[in-house]
Order: sequence, then C-alpha cells, then structure tokens
Amino acid sequence: MPVAIPARVHNVDAARSQFGARVDRLIAALERQDPLADAAAAALSELPAGGHALVDAALLGATEDAPPALRELLASVAEFPRWVDWTRVERGCHLFLRAGFAGGLVLGLRSLPYGYAAPAGNKPLVFSGRLAERAPRRLAETARFVAAVSEPGGLRRRDAGFAITLKVRLMHAQVRRLLLASGRWDAAAWSAPINQHDMLATIFLFSQVFLDGLRLLGLRVDRGEGDDFIHLWRVIGWLIGVDDDLLPDDEATARAASETIYLTQGPPDADARALVAALLGAPAQTAHTPAQQRRARARMRITRQLCRHLLGNPLADALAVPHERPALATPILVRTLTGLDRARARLPALERLAAQAGRRYWDGVIALGLGDQPADFAPPTRLARLPG
Repeated sequence: MPVAIPARVHNVDAARSQFGARVDRLIAALERQDPLADAAAAALSELPAGGHALVDAALLGATEDAPPALRELLASVAEFPRWVDWTRVERGCHLFLRAGFAGGLVLGLRSLPYGYAAPAGNKPLVFSGRLAERAPRRLAETARFVAAVSEPGGLRRRDAGFAITLKVRLMHAQVRRLLLASGRWDAAAWSAPINQHDMLATIFLFSQVFLDGLRLLGLRVDRGEGDDFIHLWRVIGWLIGVDDDLLPDDEATARAASETIYLTQGPPDADARALVAALLGAPAQTAHTPAQQRRARARMRITRQLCRHLLGNPLADALAVPHERPALATPILVRTLTGLDRARARLPALERLAAQAGRRYWDGVIALGLGDQPADFAPPTRLARLPG
C-alpha cells in the first residue's frame, strides 16, 4: 500500500511511473532518523562541553567513562558489515585522489549547490547559520571530512576518517535535538530533521553527483571505477547512520535513487539561493586589501561560470547563479583537464603522480581554510537562527 505523501514531496505520480516502488521507500525514510546517535547525543548534552573530550577518548578505545548510549553507538560500528570490500574501497579512494583539483571544483560548485537546492533538506543548515556566517571555514571543514574518508585506510577503526565520520554523525544528532527542542521545527512542511532520506541524499552529493561532475570537467570515469566509488560511499553512509537497505552498491542504482530524490524534492527556495550566494561569495569574506578584493572578484567570476557549467542552466537559473560574460574559463579548463586525464590514462607512471598531487591539493585546501584552528567537529550548543 502506498505511503502517505508528506507536503515536501512533489511529482509523486511522475516519479512512481519512472522509478516504481523505490519512490515509496524513499518517502517512508523522511520520518526515520538515527536512534542510536540521537540517544548518544542526548546523553552527551548533559555533560560539560557536550562530552566532547569523552567522545575523543572513546573513539581511541577508552570507553570506561563514556555514557552507555555512546558505548552502544560505538559497539554498533565496531565491526563492518560482511558486504564491505576493502579492495573496492581503496580503488574508490584512489579515484578521489587522482581527481585532485577537478574534484575540488566539483565538490564546491556542483555537489554542495545540489544539496542546497533541496528546499526542505537545506533547512538544518540554514538554521545552523554556519555557512552564511563563516563560509570559508565551513567549506574547509567539509573538505577535511571528505578528504579524510577518501584517504586509503582512513575508514579503518581509529583512523581519522572513521573518527570524523562518527563525530559528524553525532553532530547531526545534536542539530536534530536543537531543532526539535526549539518547538518551531515545521515537521508538516519539512518532515523529520536530518532524516534517513536527507542523509542518503547527502551521500549521493558526494558520490553520484560528484562522479557526473568529474565527467563534465572532462575526466574519464569508467563503469568499474564509478561502481567502486559508490561502494566507498556506501561504507561511509553506513558508518554515518544511513539505513543499510537504502544504500546502493553500484552507480546505476545510485543514479536512479538520486534522480528520484531530485524529481520529488521540489524547486529551490529563497534559502537555497541564499546558501548558494554565500558559497559563491566565500572568497570575498577573506579579502581585506584592495589587491585581495580584486583577486576575489576575478575568482568569483570564474567560479560562477564553472558553477553554471556543472549545474546546467536550468538549475543554475533557479539558484540565481549569475551569468558571467564572456564565459571563456570553462571551455579552456575542460580542454586542459581532458588533456591531462588522457595523458594520465596512457602513461601508468602518471597515475601514481596524479594521486600524490591530489593529496597535496586537498592538504593545501584544508590548511588554507582552517588556518591555526583545526576542525574538531564538536556538536553545536545552539542554533544561530530558529526555524519559523
């Protein structure tokens, strides 16, 4: 029997016609959250500084002082599912690293805007205020997370990617607590905050949406590489609290589910446009001298061109991404990246060099964005703006 249709869901008949029963499974996920993480966040909220030091210690194995709910959460991820194929995970990591600079462009100018475009899914980020207030740091924290989970071996227990993913999971749970405790979360309009459906959509931003963006920039990603990258993000999704039965294991299945979500989410709203404006305006936030301001304006002109290319004109228009003329940067960059990627494919020695260059690129992005304040992924203690 079809499930009831929440107010946030659009184009249901068209989606069912195209994607079948998948639509109702995804709609049902709008009301499911993450009980283990929610219980842990509730327990930690009673402790000084949100129990942040206890979380750090527990992730290193010292769980004796951890609340029972946190120990239960960690026990649930103490062993990876039998379906995890670490060889595929490593291949997925290698694809991310060799993409390097191109991957950074895709993450910032396609993956994130796609996420901001969801008019209900974007609300927790809007109410946290973290992007509008401190866009460069927020983007650097996202880069730190993505680079850590995409480092070969990073998802193994007690490695950085594993720890950061669990911290992000607890951060999501704390944001849910704050939103629900505010008494002003509009569940009728937006469904449950940071629900299973929206967490899955975020996994697709970093996997399926990311893969298509690499191809738009001229990089070759074959079927096997794409499937392995989806597998990598299936593992990350499981660790971050997405229900296992929602997570795809190949690119074709991921694309169908991602397109289902996009078709049913509705058009971008004013919050979506404000988030994208903050994203594209991030260089101006760190430009203080006249020379820095000139460079920031030039950089923003180029990134707007690339963003329109990576999103396509219909979505870019809906998100109010400005047109920049003449739009010369995009074809020049795509030709350059295509040529470099073809050379890499022909010369095996370049494969390793490309991965090394990619790692240096992400290290540089993170160091520049975070400065002398490393990302600790501590759960927030308040909302910058209450819903309503």
